[in-house]
This record gives sequence, C-alpha cells and structure tokens, in this order.
Amino acid sequence: MPLSQFFSHQAGRQIEVPFKRQARFGVGDVVRHKMFDFRGVVFDIDPTFANSEEWYEAIPEQIRPERDQPYYHLFAESDDAYYVAYVSQQNLVGDGTGGPVDHPNIDEMFDEFADGRYQMRRGMTH
Repeated sequence: MPLSQFFSHQAGRQIEVPFKRQARFGVGDVVRHKMFDFRGVVFDIDPTFANSEEWYEAIPEQIRPERDQPYYHLFAESDDAYYVAYVSQQNLVGDGTGGPVDHPNIDEMFDEFADGRYQMRRGMTH
C-alpha cells in the first residue's frame, strides 16, 4: 500500500516522509518478528521511524534497524505476555500459522478474524 508524502508535527519535531513509501503489511495483518519470539496484529503504520530518540538509541547498534522504512504498531503476544510493540518492516514476516492472536485489545479495533487477517471495526476507518 503506497503511503504519500506528508509532514507530521510530533513532540516538537517535523518529519518529512518520502513519497510512495511501500508498506509490506496492512492494518489487520498478523505478523511475526524475525529475531524475537513474538507475533502480533498490525493496528497502525508509520511510513518511516516516528518514535523517540531514546527508544531508537536503546536498541543495540549491531541490530538497530534503519529509520527510513515503514514501522508497525502491533498488538503483540509472546508465550507469557501481551504488549504493544513498535517494529521495523525489515524485522517482520507474515505469520504462516494463520491463527488468531489473543491480545486483549484486539476487540477494541477489530471485528472478525477471516482469511488469515483481522477486519477493522466499522467506524474505525477513515
């Protein structure tokens, strides 16, 4: 899904997003992290890195992802926890299991799970 150029004013900074950034996953897709053992449902997409510098710098340099790529907000689950994750596109793959995710916040944004993805609740889309 192409993401258009726009300017965002967030926390006192301006972010310019390159035109036609290509997101590999869409809202409602179930994904898995390539390096860490968790999976999740995409509920929002940033066309390029839009988190804090502290968050970015806390990632060890040898595994720190590039900023200039889509980043995904996930309702994530691991074997022992539910949380919200912020993950670069390079670190995600589609989840081949095809099963639903059990995160407790999924029902706030999504209706049903069908054909390997979640359907957005009516009224939640633009």
